[in-house]
Amino acid sequence: MSAEFEIRKLNSQDQCWVARLLTEQWGSAEIVTRGSIHLADRLPGFAAFLKSQPIGLITYRITESQCEIITLNSLLPSQGIGSALISAVREPAISAGCRRLWLITTNDNLLALRFFQKRGFCISAVYPDAIQHSRRLKPEIPLIGREGIFLRDELELESFLAMKPTSIQ
Repeated sequence: MSAEFEIRKLNSQDQCWVARLLTEQWGSAEIVTRGSIHLADRLPGFAAFLKSQPIGLITYRITESQCEIITLNSLLPSQGIGSALISAVREPAISAGCRRLWLITTNDNLLALRFFQKRGFCISAVYPDAIQHSRRLKPEIPLIGREGIFLRDELELESFLAMKPTSIQ
């Protein structure tokens, strides 16, 4: 049975619960991707709510013609929340002229690899031993990840965005 939820853009009043959720789910609001630290609780994003309770979160950053998904969390799996949050990010990305939506996950995150590939994302790069460098920036990254898999590599997944047609003048 699917939950009825709403998606809305994050605002400054959300920062406390966003920081709390990121700390619970990611160890802190600091997220490391490709050697950069992102303060995810200060990034733009969208949240899913069920009866005013947050049940999902996506944060992202736009640079040049690319939009990177920094975090994605669904607190009620298999309800369409993650898919709806990705769809919500596509709009501002396309409006900003982005051609590519991408993200980094780790070699142990088999659920994320399955989830994103089922939604049209492709593995575009593998960065062997990248987590070793990430641990210098964020020491709390564990050695062992999900399902007892040694946490070692970053995997990049991407999806290309359809551009809005421009008006001919």
